[in-house]
Amino acid sequence: MTWSGHWHGYGPWTGSRDAYGQEALRRPGAELNSEQTRAFVASTLPPLMTGHWLLRQNQTAVERTWTRVVGAVTWLQSTYEANPPADRDDGGRAHVTLEQKIAYAMDALPRGVDVCWVHYTKSQSLISFSVVCCLNHHHPGLPCPLPPA
Repeated sequence: MTWSGHWHGYGPWTGSRDAYGQEALRRPGAELNSEQTRAFVASTLPPLMTGHWLLRQNQTAVERTWTRVVGAVTWLQSTYEANPPADRDDGGRAHVTLEQKIAYAMDALPRGVDVCWVHYTKSQSLISFSVVCCLNHHHPGLPCPLPPA
């Protein structure tokens, strides 16, 4: 599959499992001018569908907009390294390695597939951060919130 576009980074969002579970704030309404959509756009909670980040123009930033995949993956890596995942109490692995995550992102993003990394941190908070493809395959009607310079 051929995809041409750019990427926007969102997050990191950090919070509790209960906050993350507030699904009503994680989805827009059916109408763009609805009360539900306005609440969604004002929220900082990660959307249920990654492409819906593009509705949140106020959370889109120049420094997290890339035309080269390496910039997007570097941001994912540095955000991950600043907020590493918690280890399991029994010593088992609760997550794939950073190298595996990077390899997946390097493969998926150029094909137009969004990448979202979510895990519990050592402080037991949830963290979520995403790189969203723009224009988005699943939401082709959503305009770019901040075209690259």
